[in-house]
Formats: sequence, C-alpha cells, structure tokens
Amino acid sequence: MSLFDDAVLVLKGYEDQEELRQTYLDHLATHPDGMWKACGDGHITASALVIDPSRGQVLLTLHRKLRMWLQMGGHCEPVDQTLAAAALREGTEESGIEGLTLLPGGPVRLDRHHTPCAWHLDVQYAALAPAGALEAISDESLDLRWYTYDEVADVADESVVQLLEATRARL
Repeated sequence: MSLFDDAVLVLKGYEDQEELRQTYLDHLATHPDGMWKACGDGHITASALVIDPSRGQVLLTLHRKLRMWLQMGGHCEPVDQTLAAAALREGTEESGIEGLTLLPGGPVRLDRHHTPCAWHLDVQYAALAPAGALEAISDESLDLRWYTYDEVADVADESVVQLLEATRARL
C-alpha cells in the first residue's frame, strides 16, 4: 500500500473534525501529489506531540524557521510507508529520543495552517516518551524544552494547546 492510500484510509477512519477531515480527503482526491512538499496547493504533513504522562510534561521544539514553540513534525518523505510512520520518524528525528511509541488509536487531531512553503494539512499524533528519555536538538530546532501541561498555553499557539487537550483526553 502506498503512503497516499494509507493517508486516505487513516482520514476515512478518523471520526472527529468532520469538515476539516473532508477538506483533507478532497485535497487528496484533487491532488495525486498531495502528500509531497512539491504540491504547491498544500500537502499532508505528519506531526507528533512528544509527551511524558508520568511527569505531566510535553517536549516542544523552538522551530528554526517559524520561531514558534511547536510539536515535532513535518513533511512526509519517500521512506515513510504510513502517516503514523512519518509522525514517528519526525518525532524521533526532531526530539533525538529513541524508543518513542505512538499513542494507540490513530491521529489525535487535524490542523490546517499556512506556512512559508504552502498550506500544511497536518495529521497530528501523540508519541509517548520512554522513562528517562533524553532529548537532543536537531538542525531544525533552535531549542527543545519540556513544559508542564499548564505551561503550554503560555508559550505555544492555540493549535498546540488543542493538540495537548485532545491528547490528554485520550490518555
């Protein structure tokens, strides 16, 4: 199965945010290249909120280009066989943490936002950090920092706050 086919199946199975979910499906129906950065009308991206429920904290990255505190995530790549794999790859690469596991149940949220390259139709997962996880800054980050659940609203935008709320509701 291709990454495109996996994305369609994942989105068809996602039961929340019905209007936005349909926007994603319509995008893929109209753009056979809609999974890739080269699609100038927008593209599906995958992200992962790295969370440590035992400490009540999430790891956010200070994005190098956007200069905002965000979850880990980005563009799908040809090596990604599934959206979940793309989210896990991005989470691992950008956090430096080995052994992340995705929270069961598929995507936690969808978030459509405009970036300097195009519209991102982000499929958002949550990734559980293993006990004693040590983060390492990647080339895409200016900083990485653990925040308590209550601190997130003070540093991040509403989309990250909503992702955290949806993740906590699933825990």
